[in-house]
Amino acid sequence: MSKGMTKEEVLKYVKDNEVRFIRLWFTDILGFLKSFAITDQELEGAFDEGMGFDGSSIEGFGRIQESDMIAWPDPSTFVMLPWRREAGGTARMFCDIKNPDETPFEGDPRNVLKRTLQRASDKGYTMYVGPELEYFYLRDNCSTQVIDSGGYFDLTPLDVASDLRRKTIIAMQELGIQVEYSHHEVAPSQHEIDLRYKEAGLMADQVMTYRLTVKEIAQAHGIYATFMPKPIFGENGSGMHTHQSLFEGPRNVFFDADDEYNLSKEGKSYIAGLVKHAPELALVTNQWVNSYKRLVPGYEAPIYSCWARRNRSALVRVPMYKPGKEQATRVELRNPDPACNPYLAFAVMLGAGLKGMEEGYELPPEATNNIYEMTAQEREDQGIESLPEDLYDAINKFKESEVAREVLGERVCESLIINKQKEWDEYKAIVTPYELERYLPIL
Repeated sequence: MSKGMTKEEVLKYVKDNEVRFIRLWFTDILGFLKSFAITDQELEGAFDEGMGFDGSSIEGFGRIQESDMIAWPDPSTFVMLPWRREAGGTARMFCDIKNPDETPFEGDPRNVLKRTLQRASDKGYTMYVGPELEYFYLRDNCSTQVIDSGGYFDLTPLDVASDLRRKTIIAMQELGIQVEYSHHEVAPSQHEIDLRYKEAGLMADQVMTYRLTVKEIAQAHGIYATFMPKPIFGENGSGMHTHQSLFEGPRNVFFDADDEYNLSKEGKSYIAGLVKHAPELALVTNQWVNSYKRLVPGYEAPIYSCWARRNRSALVRVPMYKPGKEQATRVELRNPDPACNPYLAFAVMLGAGLKGMEEGYELPPEATNNIYEMTAQEREDQGIESLPEDLYDAINKFKESEVAREVLGERVCESLIINKQKEWDEYKAIVTPYELERYLPIL
């Protein structure tokens, strides 16, 4: 997925620098980072034979009767953790999960993305993504007490969060992550650090590292950072707008100088694929009950599946072309949130786009008006579909998705459906404060 250290270089670095511990990272299907540590003495064996572990308790991994899994460290992801500097420090590597017979495990999210990227590579394409992750700093994880009252792009001299962002960016740079810029977002205590676009496989690893780094630096300063999509009622939620493009060697596949939108036929079909399939894939890009509290009118988040250039209420936005910036031609998908599994999210985005290209989808008309002000009939006439209203709606749309099963595989799809159905059943049984405040006094 990336060009980092080789096995031999990692072994030499560990020996020369007396690194004692190496953490092996991987994710479950929900995007939670999993980890176990090995010592320097076990490292060479881990490279040669992998490290066995019981996958039966990992969400979406092994069932009881097939619990044996092997974690194979990827030496190209070796890096020292800046918050673990004692006694030679601690390193980390991402792992590919394999079956005991050393075949790739079909339920490994990293493997799912690799498969989809290989599918694109077989056609000559490389996918690049640049996600914009938003998050909140809170006093603790038991309340939604903010630490600042800033607004969009605000700079306040005593803003403790500015210092947190700066320290977080320094840590990211030590981890080899390129940061484009950072700023305060719209809501109080809401912030954003944007990553320099990278090949999608490398970027998924970086998103996982980004989220942990934000939390680690915040925790070290007595603050809690959350990527929850909508933690505060009445304020904007947190999104993960994802800029994406396909390259064929040095050529940006999406660019066409002669087109009125400067979009190639392939680029238009890719966008059409995203627009058409986004509702059925929302269970991946917006996987939590809370995700759908963000996707409501009035808070800059998209709720309708359409595209535009200047219209920021659209699901897919095509940034305006600047002369001489052909390489920057890209599309921005605006519904994903930062609590998704980046491996699965990037995979379904690419899968939807490739589907549009393979089947020659026609790009629907650009949504130039305020979509929220259109009537339901006007949206229907223009073929504008709504995104799911809640997790239950997302589950039902996902169940019928051929693209999801084609990209994710049967095992991951079924695991997601089972997990999310359980989440919805638990959620709908809860008696909320809203119900108590509204009904208890009158019923």
